[in-house]
Amino acid sequence: MTTIAPAGFRTHEVFNQAPPRTEVNEYTSNIPLLEGVTRHEAGWANGALADVGDLVGTESFRSDAELANTVTPVFHSHDRYGNRIDEVEFHPAYHRIIGAAVAHGAHTAAWADPKPGANVARAATFMLFAQVEAGHACPISMTHSVVPALEFTPEIAHTWLPRLYSRGYDGRLRAPGDKPGVLFGMAMTEKQGGSDVRANTTRAVANPDGSWSLTGHKWFCSAPMSDAFLILAQARGTALAGDSALSCFLVPRVLEDGTRNVFRIQRLKDKLGNKSNASSEIELDGTVGYLVGEPGRGVRTIIEMVSRTRLDCVYGSAAGMRQSVAEALWHVRHRSAFGATLIDQPAMTAVAADLALESEAATVTALRLARAHDADAGPGEKAFRRLATAVSKYWICKRGPQHAYEALECLGGNGYTEAFPLARRYREQPVMAVWEGSGNVIALDVLRAMTREPESVQAFDAELATARGASALFDRHHDRMRAALTELAVLPSDRAQLRARAVASSMALGLQAALLLRYSPTAVAEAFLAARLGDDRDLQYGSLPDGTDFAAILDRH
Repeated sequence: MTTIAPAGFRTHEVFNQAPPRTEVNEYTSNIPLLEGVTRHEAGWANGALADVGDLVGTESFRSDAELANTVTPVFHSHDRYGNRIDEVEFHPAYHRIIGAAVAHGAHTAAWADPKPGANVARAATFMLFAQVEAGHACPISMTHSVVPALEFTPEIAHTWLPRLYSRGYDGRLRAPGDKPGVLFGMAMTEKQGGSDVRANTTRAVANPDGSWSLTGHKWFCSAPMSDAFLILAQARGTALAGDSALSCFLVPRVLEDGTRNVFRIQRLKDKLGNKSNASSEIELDGTVGYLVGEPGRGVRTIIEMVSRTRLDCVYGSAAGMRQSVAEALWHVRHRSAFGATLIDQPAMTAVAADLALESEAATVTALRLARAHDADAGPGEKAFRRLATAVSKYWICKRGPQHAYEALECLGGNGYTEAFPLARRYREQPVMAVWEGSGNVIALDVLRAMTREPESVQAFDAELATARGASALFDRHHDRMRAALTELAVLPSDRAQLRARAVASSMALGLQAALLLRYSPTAVAEAFLAARLGDDRDLQYGSLPDGTDFAAILDRH
């Protein structure tokens, strides 16, 4: 790319810079994603996904992604007359992005039409949008994940599910029945508890009309302009007392008659990561809510929502890895140094290929999990997904930040500036590991699943066993993993907790290796196994063995 400057400004000639990466179909150019969608019975969605790939690859969509993160949300506590309004104003670019995601079913398409492959198609749609703009994916994910929780209360589901399944979007605060569609959020954590939600002090008192009045403070409430929220509170006025009273409530922002519910935004969080999606602290003071599920069973009611959002964290991390690889490869394929294009220099070739391996492993795993969450999943698939989702959330989300950093480094100084998208991606990736359970919480959940649902261990092992015999390196790792799980089962709780992270990592690598052996080209699987499980494995990207078929790996990206 060469631009000739006007006379007198010859020092400003621009050359040896990569051209803008726009007008790229992000679906058809992502071979691992394209293959996975077809493999897992969602080929019927290829046309729609190609449309999404076209859309998110346009210059206008990328411009909107940048605008949504540079012209940041503004909190308005009162209007000009002094009335309390608690509104967050977003740049129109944010509304265009989230409106497009809703229109293409990134939120609830798999629930609205639950056929084989529905969750695979929805996962791919979600990943394509999240690849380019991550902030809007939070309310999209929560809207998807809330469905099974609402189904605990049929009368609530009857009213709210059709609104959720709609593909219309209106970002204004209006009566939910007057909107073309609705979005959901959630608010569980409080200052004193964090992940320990049973320490919550928000209280709910029953009203004569069947509603409840909630009073308390929530330390994190993301997407506060959503139309409704699931909120945990201690239910009073029932036979339950103490911790056993923790219950789940649906809290609308605007009531059915158009009256604004009491939903006092205290401040927006100045958070790491994307700037497009507002995260807030909120106060509830006699706020109207409706019981979802049984009183005292709040965690049980909301846990399936948590499980689905954890799965979306895997999708989000995989989407981020894809963006990192795509941007890094675009740069090194167009930039020259020391007499050669960067991609043709062995050290850079190895780094780029290793980043691509990580991205492909995450994508293959994400789509396998998506298929296991389809409506036709049998008992074995449900047992597999219970453990595999937690294991994958732990590992893939933790791999995201280091992966983003290494990709950023491929761009050199350009990558470290906010003018290029990888700086934003580097800031964004840690949230996937923190949201819905940070490392220790997820690792302990892996232990809990193995103890309480031993059939999940059997199903997970059976998934890996399908790849045995394809690689001696994999077979040895599988044997070590089996031995570790057997030992873990008889350890005292405190010692088991010390081993939880190591075991979760081993299981995740085993799952990724098995899936690559089954589904990806031999060159990809062999390089991944050597780099992650081999005797000469390294903690850094770019240490691939001699004989690696770099071209076969990189041609897929």
